Amino acid sequence: MRLVTLDNVNILFVGDVFGSAGRRIVSEHIAHVLESNSIDLCVINGENAAGGFGITPSIADDLFDLGADVITTGNHFWDKKELLDYLKVPADSHDRARRILRPANFPPKTPGFGVYESTLPTGQTYAVINLQGRVFMQQNDDPFRKADDLLASVTSKVILVDFHAETTSEKIALGWYLDGRVTAVLGTHTHVPTADERVLPGGTAYQTDVGMSGPFDSVIGVERDAVIERFLTGQPTKFEPAKGNPKMCAAVIECDGATGRAYRIKRIMLGE
Repeated sequence: MRLVTLDNVNILFVGDVFGSAGRRIVSEHIAHVLESNSIDLCVINGENAAGGFGITPSIADDLFDLGADVITTGNHFWDKKELLDYLKVPADSHDRARRILRPANFPPKTPGFGVYESTLPTGQTYAVINLQGRVFMQQNDDPFRKADDLLASVTSKVILVDFHAETTSEKIALGWYLDGRVTAVLGTHTHVPTADERVLPGGTAYQTDVGMSGPFDSVIGVERDAVIERFLTGQPTKFEPAKGNPKMCAAVIECDGATGRAYRIKRIMLGE
């Protein structure tokens, strides 16, 4: 990574890593993406990295080794139980376990943390916030008011929000709600990249869904035949992660470190 001044920060956000195909395509591309875009801060959503459902400590270590500074998750945070003991670290720790986030608006006694704040080697401070939507998902605390609560205590100007939500309306609404108060609001969960990346008037970079880093010859990561069978018959079928035609979906955000205002967002989709 290059040394930069505090008035310029480049952020890479990698969309939901899905299964072994997703891990493979990210490992193939992330080094040259980090270098060619002079990335200072790298955030990866890894909630589907372990077989499409959850993340394990060893897979998290692999993503950190690839260059992740912070790993975000979502509704599959619970799926690999070995992660829960791993996350028992102090709130002021900067260990890898502390840099794996779960949605901050989960119930208060849920293991783990929903926000992480630290300093880059350049001296630039930053924060990452993980939130989950409520429409068509489990009913957690209000993500809008939870964002207000967190922003009242965050001191960094550069703030990235991963909003793991089902509906475009809820994601867009949060983007407008936080415009001018955070650097970026990036949607995850639906696994299909949207073409609406933009910088909102207040200086917040926004994309409804960054997309999945995983097998595109699938139904949002799962083998096609099993999903089609369930739609045709209504009967339960075992979902297996697909492997065909993996692509890495990501977004690069350029911002002013002194103010946190974004001035550019770029979509990335890279195949084999």
